[in-house]
Amino acid sequence: MTTKGTLYLVPTPIGNLGDITFRAVEVLKQVDAVLAEDTRTSGRLLQHYHIDTSLESFHQHNEHGRLASVIQRLQDGKSIALISDAGTPGISDPGFLLARACREHGIRLECLPGATAFVPALVQSGFPLSSFLFGGFLPQKKGRQKTLGNLLASGHTLALYESPYRLVRLLDELNAFVPERLVSVSRELSKKFEEQRSGSAEELAAHFRKYEPKGELVVVVGPSGVSVPDENPE
Repeated sequence: MTTKGTLYLVPTPIGNLGDITFRAVEVLKQVDAVLAEDTRTSGRLLQHYHIDTSLESFHQHNEHGRLASVIQRLQDGKSIALISDAGTPGISDPGFLLARACREHGIRLECLPGATAFVPALVQSGFPLSSFLFGGFLPQKKGRQKTLGNLLASGHTLALYESPYRLVRLLDELNAFVPERLVSVSRELSKKFEEQRSGSAEELAAHFRKYEPKGELVVVVGPSGVSVPDENPE
């Protein structure tokens, strides 16, 4: 009887290549294949760490079609790692469908701890984190206002992902919903031009209208009734 293989969900750096774990490198070297969101992006990472494991594409446009064949290989005893372009697979990235299919077929699933963008953004915001919500990317059109309103209604600290092209729009929406709550914007986390700014949504919208944002962004909305720490105490 063939022993089933293992699917490893392996976080990769969100910017600085040094943020990968020793264990992640070991797993990527030992598995039979690595499934990647973008083989060009992941190819550079694997080359940097001298990993010569077979690299295959697995992204939102082909994951449905490839699911059955990947499950069959795992059932045949192969071990496979899934990575995304950056961060932890399944968090606003491909991964959910394959993880669910592994559970349904009794295939061992192991997620390594590691990089994900919203955690450092939350921590450096200075907002209370005894409880928080992660909203990922909001819908671009249908249901956007309702989704955002429901998330904000809890009053908890809220983390959102957003494109630089829609950041000002989001800040304007936050100013309309909760003008009294403070906001933190983290940009290009762990990279050379990392930036973090805090203030009201109105203030931040004015700043980013003047200085066009670039790169990956995490927006953190503070909880109801709490102000951001004074960065320049007298």
